[in-house]
Amino acid sequence: MRKTLLGLLVAAAAATPALTPASAEEQINLKISHWVPASHPLQKALEDWGASVEKASGGTIKSQVFPAQQLGKAFDHYDMARDGIADVTYVNPGYQPGRFPVIAAGELPFLMSDAKGGTEGLDAWYRKYAEKEMKDVKFCLAFIHSPSSFHSRTKKIVVPEDVKGLKIRPADATIGNFVTLLGGTNVQSSAPEARDIIERGVADGITFPWGSLLLFGIDKVTKYHMEAPLYVTTFVLVMNKATYDRMSDKQKKAVDDNCNTEAAGRVGEPWGKFEDAGVDKIKAQSGQEVYTLTADQLASWKKASEPLVKSWADGVKKSGSGVDPDAAMTELKTSLAKYNALTQ
Repeated sequence: MRKTLLGLLVAAAAATPALTPASAEEQINLKISHWVPASHPLQKALEDWGASVEKASGGTIKSQVFPAQQLGKAFDHYDMARDGIADVTYVNPGYQPGRFPVIAAGELPFLMSDAKGGTEGLDAWYRKYAEKEMKDVKFCLAFIHSPSSFHSRTKKIVVPEDVKGLKIRPADATIGNFVTLLGGTNVQSSAPEARDIIERGVADGITFPWGSLLLFGIDKVTKYHMEAPLYVTTFVLVMNKATYDRMSDKQKKAVDDNCNTEAAGRVGEPWGKFEDAGVDKIKAQSGQEVYTLTADQLASWKKASEPLVKSWADGVKKSGSGVDPDAAMTELKTSLAKYNALTQ
């Protein structure tokens, strides 16, 4: 009798399905990783993003933000999300030349006019391409910083010819190509290491946004600052797929509702304001020279950057993605125009 009862209990246990997120929501604790200082506006933006997800999930998804490369180097953040070292990461696709050729369109000079509209235009455009180009992770959103330009230590950079012979730390792969095209030499480093390489003379200059110039102390080692909307850098937030897949439908919706173009704007706008405010702060410092370009000088930069469009298109074609670069560029410009962020 006891054996029969025991057998029935074992059979019943085997027939009972294990609890799944669909039937009983699992508590999810997200590790969100980035590589800029905790004083950077991205820290609060990511904290706010996590709080919004927590609220939408009814408190079942909580998060902690790890700044300043605590969980891994800046260059590794895409793979950190892929491999589950962190659940959500902040990635500069341009830190890995050739790996993400489609989104590199956003790095092309003289394309975007401001951070919020540029962020929304880029994000809305890139979503369909991210499914293939960033298929190892769950793409959340894309954003940019404000248009920026050159900052140098010993020589004023006014026209493209001035880059020849200089060692420049570029913001991304596209600007790296531009430096090479102009006869300069690229010095690779992530943002947190940038001040050191300039201070030691390893680099003569840098392309960097204004507010971050102060935040990373790069204003202490540079003197000449071109005030021109030369380029922007693209960034993405991505999530570990396994983390997302184990969520309940309600939890997935909480994430999805914060991984859209509107959410991208909420990340890009405050950062843009922070960077823009840096211009006047640099101007107010003694010993700094902030200069603007004449119409002819600006035209010379635009002319010099034209070959980069073909280089980008060639990279997309060689990637085997099947993406038509001409169509993609037309779509990007249309999207930027929709959000009033296409440079005229």
